[in-house]
Amino acid sequence: MSEAGVMDAPTLSAPGQPRIEYAYKPQGQTLEDYILSRQQRTFIMGPLGSGKTNASCWKAFRIMREQEPDAHGIRKTRIVAIRNTYPDLFGTTIKDWLEMFEGLGQFKNGGKEPPTHYLRFKLPDGTTVQAEMVFMALDREDHVKKLRGLQATAAWINEVKEIAFSIVSMLDLRVGRFPKDVWPTWFGIFGDTNAPDTDHWYYRLAEEMKPKGYTFLKQPGGVHRASPIHPWLPNPAAENVQNLPRDYYKNGAEGKSENWIKINLANEYGYVGDGLPIYPDYVDSVHCVPFELVPNIPIHIGLDFGLTPAAIIGQHLPNGQWRWRFEVVTTDTGVARFAGILKRFIAANCAGFRIASISGDPAGDQRQPGDNEERNVFQLLAANGIHAAPAPGNNDFTLRSEAVARPMRTMIDGAPAFLLHPECRVTRKGMQGAYKFRRLQVAGDERYENQPIKNAFSHPNEAGQYLMLGAGEGDVVLEDNSAARQEEAKAYRELRGLDSDSEARAFRKMRGLR
Repeated sequence: MSEAGVMDAPTLSAPGQPRIEYAYKPQGQTLEDYILSRQQRTFIMGPLGSGKTNASCWKAFRIMREQEPDAHGIRKTRIVAIRNTYPDLFGTTIKDWLEMFEGLGQFKNGGKEPPTHYLRFKLPDGTTVQAEMVFMALDREDHVKKLRGLQATAAWINEVKEIAFSIVSMLDLRVGRFPKDVWPTWFGIFGDTNAPDTDHWYYRLAEEMKPKGYTFLKQPGGVHRASPIHPWLPNPAAENVQNLPRDYYKNGAEGKSENWIKINLANEYGYVGDGLPIYPDYVDSVHCVPFELVPNIPIHIGLDFGLTPAAIIGQHLPNGQWRWRFEVVTTDTGVARFAGILKRFIAANCAGFRIASISGDPAGDQRQPGDNEERNVFQLLAANGIHAAPAPGNNDFTLRSEAVARPMRTMIDGAPAFLLHPECRVTRKGMQGAYKFRRLQVAGDERYENQPIKNAFSHPNEAGQYLMLGAGEGDVVLEDNSAARQEEAKAYRELRGLDSDSEARAFRKMRGLR
């Protein structure tokens, strides 16, 4: 592999066979970074058709070629290729591998052993590559047992999102154990995948835990859009398009649901679950970016109460952009204790910033049972140093959700008018779909409740809504021209394929359109 990412060294097949030359250049920078990565655990996430499986094959081939030879000039490696089922293994993984490298050895599929490609070929320096590519699927118990005793150099997981993390953990301790006579030049795990959902272990590791020793690469989506109200368009930054049919992504998006496009074509994480997302306009790669509080700009705080109180801390920049920088999420926490937690958090993370507003759920204006002085939540907060006020708007859900959705659909100087920091992990997952309307069980129709499900993700998201109302965004929403909003709703339905009456009603209810 040269610096340009081209696999250009010629190889010789077994004695007596014709000379075979290989030349390969990854069709995209992310694909090249994936193949060249030396990290012990490297994964790539990309849309359909982005060349991920092909790149994994070449990464495995590179590992075989670069293994240090033993005293006899033999470069020995054993790589295990993992897939979830045997139909997928034979239909995709084995097929793709053999299309490129079948001429370099013998493929055996029979007996009690897993399907294996035994490769043997010479390199120009006179050394010989002697490698095994062992193919295993996890729908056969005997092969799962064999995996536990495998001595391998490396492991390739094809379509990572279909594999349980317990398998990854086991593989982690089965690699680096072959060859025995020469230390493996490189050993580890690598894999390719389409975007998983936000409850998947891949998401937790890549976006939340970010452990050492792991590299998670993300390819550009095959489609993108200028803003949430614009249609999906082919992405000029997409990789591997040279090897795809003309208008592959444009045609692929036709007639597909919004969530399907996000996951399979736009390469966005999705939330798999029954329900209607509160914020279908949210696009994680657009709205979720790292940033810091801007000096000399006051902060606003939104609060949600109950037994799981939460807070969102953000800013409203002079150009009109809203930024949610911090979330404070608690469980089984009383008002006084929550006030103390919030005060310490503000002191540690927002020292020197003026607080312009602290706004909370208006339901907190009710007297709290168990308090000897019959104080409400806001009085209890004030007694503990947090001076908050009920958010305006009479707690109208349409108003407060639109106060967040409207900036999501707006662009300012080429950037979205709403940004969420990646450290707001619970809020982020809620915006990706975990904060949602419950689907009603009505035969032959798709209908949803007009109030969101109360869960772990609703609390910080609703705290953010109160932040927006308290900081004045609700007034902007109320000033919107009704006819313009109706036209926007019509365009939105056309772009998202919301052409059934029930879906249109759900959209209007969610956006406050009559």
